[in-house]
Amino acid sequence: MRWFVGGCALVLATLTVPTAQTPGTPTRPLTPVEQAAKALNEGRYDEVDAILKGQQDPLVPGLRAKAAIARGRYADAEAVLKAPAAASPTGDPALQLGLLQMLLGRRDEAQRTLRRVADAGAPRTAADYARMAMASRALGEYKDANDLYRNATRLAPDDPVINTAWGELFLEKYDRPEALKSFQAALKVDATYVPARLGLATVAAAGNPPAAKEAIDEALKLNPNSVTAHLLVAEMALDDRRRDDAREAIDKALKVNPKSLDALSLRAAVDFVEGKQTDFETHAKEALAINPRYGDVFRVAGDHAARNYLFDEAVAMTRRAIEIDDANATAHANLGMHLLRTGDEPAARRSLERAFKDDPFNVVTFNSLALLDSLDKFQTVQDGDLIFRFHPDEVTVMREHAIPLAKEAFAALIKRYGFTPKGPILIEMFPKHDDFAVRTLGLPGMVGALGACFGRVVTLDSPKARKPGEFHWGETLWHELAHVMTLQMSNNRVPRWLTEGASVWEERRGRPEWGRESDFTFLQALDAGKTMKLENLNDGFSDPRTISLAYYQASLLVEHIVDTYGEQGFHKLLRAYGQGLEDEVALKDALGVNWAGLQASFDKRIDQDYGAQLKALKGPELKEKMPLDELKILAAANAGSVMVQMALGQALVAAKDPDGALAAFERAAALLPRAGGRGNPHAMIARVSLEKKDTERAIKALEASLLIDPSDVEAARQLAGLIAVKGNDTATEAAYRRIVGIDPFDSPSQTQVGRLAFKRKDNAAALRAFKSALATQPPDRAAAHTDLGEALLASGDAAEAKKQTLEALEIAPSFERAQDLLLKLAE
Repeated sequence: MRWFVGGCALVLATLTVPTAQTPGTPTRPLTPVEQAAKALNEGRYDEVDAILKGQQDPLVPGLRAKAAIARGRYADAEAVLKAPAAASPTGDPALQLGLLQMLLGRRDEAQRTLRRVADAGAPRTAADYARMAMASRALGEYKDANDLYRNATRLAPDDPVINTAWGELFLEKYDRPEALKSFQAALKVDATYVPARLGLATVAAAGNPPAAKEAIDEALKLNPNSVTAHLLVAEMALDDRRRDDAREAIDKALKVNPKSLDALSLRAAVDFVEGKQTDFETHAKEALAINPRYGDVFRVAGDHAARNYLFDEAVAMTRRAIEIDDANATAHANLGMHLLRTGDEPAARRSLERAFKDDPFNVVTFNSLALLDSLDKFQTVQDGDLIFRFHPDEVTVMREHAIPLAKEAFAALIKRYGFTPKGPILIEMFPKHDDFAVRTLGLPGMVGALGACFGRVVTLDSPKARKPGEFHWGETLWHELAHVMTLQMSNNRVPRWLTEGASVWEERRGRPEWGRESDFTFLQALDAGKTMKLENLNDGFSDPRTISLAYYQASLLVEHIVDTYGEQGFHKLLRAYGQGLEDEVALKDALGVNWAGLQASFDKRIDQDYGAQLKALKGPELKEKMPLDELKILAAANAGSVMVQMALGQALVAAKDPDGALAAFERAAALLPRAGGRGNPHAMIARVSLEKKDTERAIKALEASLLIDPSDVEAARQLAGLIAVKGNDTATEAAYRRIVGIDPFDSPSQTQVGRLAFKRKDNAAALRAFKSALATQPPDRAAAHTDLGEALLASGDAAEAKKQTLEALEIAPSFERAQDLLLKLAE
């Protein structure tokens, strides 16, 4: 939603809101004009006329008009502005009149009025530059506006109004870092300036909702009648699916300004996402009665439809916005993003190119077009209803790994859910994380995200997007494909707690070691009393401090629902949401329970599953550098405390007592078998066992550790090395397969998998591994070509086998294996 609608910094370009006097300086009474400015900043709009009665200051008309606009009294504001605007067609009243005309959809009039202001020429003061900048911005001349703001701040670097207005321009173009600088500069001078505080909140809302809520609360303390603040509250409530709270905040905004187009649009958007089509059309008409060209009423509905996974509906709504106002560059840009999420990349490009033509300064549009240019170079591989897009440097390897895994996941999910999703499903894998982020949201970042699903489109990091061991791409792919099922089964109306919880739970069903990385984090939160109430679980996904916990707790809740009410109960719940029912009603309809009842049974289950582990976290406080004898006594008295046992084990390692250390670590592992992270009990057992050359014990410990952290590629490599020397081909191949499952670009491991598969005459598996090994640019390319040639010959492809053999001999003419293979081919 655009927050610039005849906004807060439009009147006071030459007047800073008065702040507290510096301590020790003489105070003076505020002038009536300063009193009025302060009243506006604090939302005391009805007091402004009385304060300014009889005043002749040239700023008076603008202040009175702003008070009227804030209450939706647009005709009164226009009456106040007309005469002074005519008398001074390049002054503040003319600027405000033009912005008001634009707000009301009288675009031709507005452009004439604003053009005179923007072309005033010969600016001398910061206020002159700022006035021209505001007019230029409203006319869509963003580069000029930016240059003018730069000049304005050069003359008045400490003006909070000008800095805030410049920040709002950056914010409109998604340049959040620059917007943040401007808002911070404004607040450094005047911490009470409400528009700057709300600008700060809007920036924070994208990545730090708790900070945004704090900034909004501060703004509402200063100005309880701020329409923008109330609508920000509503936006954040909608992100958490708290629609009743959103409606309450919207009602507060409309009480202040019954004709606020932003508020009317947001109210209509809530109706739309709730499926109340008649109410939506009624409320949309209210906005259009004020401004017949206000396509944003449909654009905002489309935006919120997309934020609620309703991407096809978002496309339809945004097209309605464009039908009303084809000049709305933001609507064209939004349509492009929505089309990307439906998988229609050619149509998305057309919309984004139109948006870029009209507004080349929108960062999201620019980024998305650049990303589409990169995607044009990707290679497309289709297998049934699955369409993969791979980077050309990765296609040879990833097609051999991602496609079989996706097919396995899809087959398992379709069988479990008894539902075949609408295809085709587009899956795009990106070797650069920021490319994934831009494909997903239009902006780089999304630091903690690994993948995203839009119902028929999946985007994710490829294994090369992060260092090997940081994540498991296969786990991510399975997770996102599970979203395809829950989104489509619920008509894309599933709440986030349920779809994310189901996807993490499905990870565990896909592979027993997946989806458990946050188990210990959950246990610690449980011990600290910081787990979330189930009815507030959705809120946890909006807070960076709790998002990991929310994912895992939601997965435990889904598992509990399935165990208690069966798979059919879980599926019925998805369909209940698909019918437009919300949490309490959906739970009652599908499961016959409310939140309170579900909370009670969930708590009971958690007590059963985690009670013993919670006890293991307890124990006495450990003193620093406790003597070993004293620690042994403490450990004997606290055999059930994992922290004491771990401390004893580490002390015994330092004391060169490996047997004693192993005993302590194994007691800790028995107490908390799923404790993860570096230095977990299993990792310590492996380390000490290796020092003792106890290979069997080390193997068991590493296997246990990998069941907790399946992406730990170093542990997997260490395990494979230990197993390989034992001569068990089956176990060795499984160990190397685990490595390439984490890092498909590990050439030595691919080679080992291929040779072991070839040895047992599984030529198809050998070919996949050898092709992957060769594609990773191995150090011994002659051997890699020969490996592939041997497998090709065994598969009956003599022509391609000869080609690979000749490649090997070109690299190493005396390579005996390649020479022998060539002779065999000749025979």
